[in-house]
Amino acid sequence: MRVLGVDPGSRFMGYGVVEEKRGKLVHVGHGVIKVDESAPLAARLKDLHAALCIELARFRPQAVAVEGVFTFRNARSALVLGHARGVALLAAAQGGLPVFEYPPAKVKKSVGAGGADGKDAVARMVRTFLGLEAQSLGRADASDALAVALCHLNHGRAAVPAATTTGKKRKGAAALLADRLAPSYRRPEAG
Repeated sequence: MRVLGVDPGSRFMGYGVVEEKRGKLVHVGHGVIKVDESAPLAARLKDLHAALCIELARFRPQAVAVEGVFTFRNARSALVLGHARGVALLAAAQGGLPVFEYPPAKVKKSVGAGGADGKDAVARMVRTFLGLEAQSLGRADASDALAVALCHLNHGRAAVPAATTTGKKRKGAAALLADRLAPSYRRPEAG
């Protein structure tokens, strides 16, 4: 199963591709789509859409996972982010791909970072899981997108169409990630 994760933004949109191969999580690729910050919003959204469609065609994922909306104090910022998320949802739907959304807190927990941890902690955990060098991720948008893909591979297993992978493989990667995260997300049993 190959998943393309998206960290939406109207100026920078991170994407990260992770694949489950024989029960192992493998980094396939990642990047950040940058658009002209001075361009009108409509032009930026058009450019984001075109670039994301290119990446979808290049990586050919079986599913797309998008980070959901979090609470903003500024309503305009939330609205603009919603537009960028819409671009990601549209590109995936046009490609006939199933789309899954995960709240930011769930994405953080899925890689073993706590709610108060920042983007550095998420990037560090993503690098650990995927065996990447510290400098290889660049902007936090890319590591956040990889975290979204990892989140889907860990939590979204039941929602994946059965035709895309065998049940045995599904259990393998989910169990692998769950075992690696066990100390981070399991509470001690009451004794």
